[in-house]
Amino acid sequence: MSHGKNLVYYKTDYEVGLMKEAAVLVSKTLSEVAKVLKAGMTTLQIDSLCATFIKDHKGIPSFHNYRGYPHHICASVNDVVVHGFPNSIPLKDGDVVSIDFGVILNGWHGDHAYSFVIGDTSDDVKQLIRVTKESLYKGIEKSIVNNRIGDIAFAIQEHTERKHKYGVVRELVGHGLGKSLHEDPNVPNYGTRGNGLKLKENLVLAIEPMINMGSKDVFTDADGWTVKTKDGKPSVHFEHDVCVKRNKALILSDYSIIEAAEQANTNLFPSPVIVF
Repeated sequence: MSHGKNLVYYKTDYEVGLMKEAAVLVSKTLSEVAKVLKAGMTTLQIDSLCATFIKDHKGIPSFHNYRGYPHHICASVNDVVVHGFPNSIPLKDGDVVSIDFGVILNGWHGDHAYSFVIGDTSDDVKQLIRVTKESLYKGIEKSIVNNRIGDIAFAIQEHTERKHKYGVVRELVGHGLGKSLHEDPNVPNYGTRGNGLKLKENLVLAIEPMINMGSKDVFTDADGWTVKTKDGKPSVHFEHDVCVKRNKALILSDYSIIEAAEQANTNLFPSPVIVF
């Protein structure tokens, strides 16, 4: 999820540790999805699975009723960029399914996302998945003390839009994270190096490239939430929770457990594993 105005809060090392626990609970829940996801399932079933798993692990689903959002997760399929409502339509081979949600654990938020591909798909979609995931890590590489928000934004845009001619969504951005689901600063996926807030240690960011295969242009559905590509082409969304550090950013969420489950599930096309 994106947007929101607040203040910039820097965390203590102890608070960062608590935030890591929240972020990893999101990762563990996404790994449960990766274990069972297949054609024929519905996103409402995924919503129920996630809500149960989070509550069983003493977390609170943070999207549920957030500004009136009626579900526990966002499930965005194919041309849905973000904020897709879970529904009862069976998923099919070739579908791109982006699952995004957050939890509150011990008063702190975790919030991240992962895009899955059911069955096999076209080389074009495989490349979009790979490039979007790579761009997330390009942004994370810039999340160090004395860099600026624009350095993160530029790195993502350079890899996706300038290098691969994909559409970088402008209307939705990453954000700060902490006791609130959305804190300052906003973290766009496009921008200019050297611009924006100077990064200080223990600023926690949710960095989340939302990249379209075609045009950057999007529209919001009649439900007031679901954001879709205007040209009907697929979109991919990856998101990590990241803590700014001096020489190398600390990633609080954990893709490794999601990737392991994804690799083991023969019903999914496994996205590339990126070592940071």
